[in-house]
Amino acid sequence: MNRNLAWRSVLTILLGLPLIFYGIPHGWRPVGRESRSLFQGIEYRREVRSHPRSLVIHQVAIDLMAPGIGVFVTPGNATQDNTETNARTTSEFLRAFRLQLAINANFFWYFREKTPWDYFPKSGDRVNTVGQSISNGITYSAAEPTWSALCFSIDHHARIEKSGDCPIGTQQAVAGSTMLVNQSKPLKAQENTADSDGLYSRTVAAVDQRGEKLWIIAVDDKQPLYSEGVTLAEMTALVMELGAYAAINLDGGGSTTLVTETSSGIKILNSPIHTKIPLRERPVANHLGFYAKPKEN
Repeated sequence: MNRNLAWRSVLTILLGLPLIFYGIPHGWRPVGRESRSLFQGIEYRREVRSHPRSLVIHQVAIDLMAPGIGVFVTPGNATQDNTETNARTTSEFLRAFRLQLAINANFFWYFREKTPWDYFPKSGDRVNTVGQSISNGITYSAAEPTWSALCFSIDHHARIEKSGDCPIGTQQAVAGSTMLVNQSKPLKAQENTADSDGLYSRTVAAVDQRGEKLWIIAVDDKQPLYSEGVTLAEMTALVMELGAYAAINLDGGGSTTLVTETSSGIKILNSPIHTKIPLRERPVANHLGFYAKPKEN
């Protein structure tokens, strides 16, 4: 009898372990409102809303003209198998290039997500980036029709090209599925873009008219009572609140990851959810990163 009870106890514990491991990250997610300076020229704000549903919105404002600000995109090289980069998480990208802030960027292919152990790509797997990708003046992924591009000149000025083709001399560039705002006017999301207009995590980059200020907006999703995602139209409305001149929709869903360097190591600022596990980062094709100086005392 005692032996049977012991076996049932062991079985109960084993069956409960997945729930325990799944539940623990929920308590590590960032909560509450926050507003602070991360580095010189980089300000971070986290906003919590309950309407139209539970939402956690992360916003970074970057003064591209501030001393020490530098822009960097994941390097890549095109090969005969139609791939350009080795997938890695946003934290791995930030660590590898000693950046201070980083976000995921282009949509990519091939992608699969079935279980916490059955997914593609894993870190190191070769993937195809969709749309214009330029790192340190070297283009490794060509522009594609209808895929807009965020382009940075050698003096760090930013612009968003609806055609997806950055001007000659562009030093860094990433691409997104569509423009959400153009000339301070909201645009209707294009049909048949890479993602539907359902409730998803979103990663958006926006610029002012002079190209001297950049905003990054990230919204978390698929986490009931925490953050449930937004539509493209809702994300456009969030961008319009900033007074942005132009905005581009980058890869979202489980790819949405915003990370920063801190004195105690790398910190994930949002709550990505990959393979249904909160705070698990998805390896992605490429990233947009920033160098910055420590904030002044």
